[in-house]
Amino acid sequence: MPHHKLAMTIKFWGVRGSVPSPGTATLRYGGNTSCVSVHVEAGKILILDAGTGIRRLGQALADEPTDIYVLLSHPHWDHIQGFPFFEPLYQSGRTVYVFSTPQGKPVWCATLEQMDGAHFPVTADQLPSNTQCITEGVMAFLRNHGFCISQIATNHPGSSSGYRIEKQGRSVVYLTDNELKPPYETTTFDAFVQFCRHADVLIHDAQYLESDMPHKHGWGHSLVSQVRELAAAARVKRLVLFHHDPERTDDELDLIQEETHAWLQQRDPSMWCTAAFEGLVIDL
Repeated sequence: MPHHKLAMTIKFWGVRGSVPSPGTATLRYGGNTSCVSVHVEAGKILILDAGTGIRRLGQALADEPTDIYVLLSHPHWDHIQGFPFFEPLYQSGRTVYVFSTPQGKPVWCATLEQMDGAHFPVTADQLPSNTQCITEGVMAFLRNHGFCISQIATNHPGSSSGYRIEKQGRSVVYLTDNELKPPYETTTFDAFVQFCRHADVLIHDAQYLESDMPHKHGWGHSLVSQVRELAAAARVKRLVLFHHDPERTDDELDLIQEETHAWLQQRDPSMWCTAAFEGLVIDL
């Protein structure tokens, strides 16, 4: 039988939402904030969000001559706070592309603008790397650089985006900071179903449980029960629960994962679920 050539490799470096949560109760799943890497071919890596998990990713990339593309879902603090500690930024000759976001200003590179000398001692213009902020035509730029990628607006205060990346007939959808049934609505549940349809992997914000409601309704994060409904409706192959609440312990995440996997299996035995943890690798 011929060996399957990998279309992409997905790795999780930070899986928490809102704020880092180190401690004995979060050791197994990890306490770093959002960061996921997607390798689509040799010499090229797409990084989704730059939370504190990007620091260890930078260490792993330090000796790899890889062009780096850092794409944010949105510029809230837990999605950019690790960027100034990203080691490739301090390597001369490295090329790092970062992308502007429309939030707050017409052109705003949130990852770089936090490096202003006040919030971080090194300013962006002092970086020895070739770090470029792409301010227009972000999706077209990425497609021209070999990424088959599409974008959807998510339901989150201040606006946010989700992405679908495809390669050789395989697909991964990244939808963090998304409330599937909010009191406001940017994108409908049905639109998310279509966007996620038959994805090999769906990575979705699953920060809340019913016990968190109604207090956190409208905060821009989904209930686990809503996420599994989306996965079932879209007929995805694998659901990865992501952006865990900082108060959620490892034992609680074990239970959430087991219950969600069992729920999906009752509807389609080919579907399965895992709660994201630091170090999780998915090959497609």
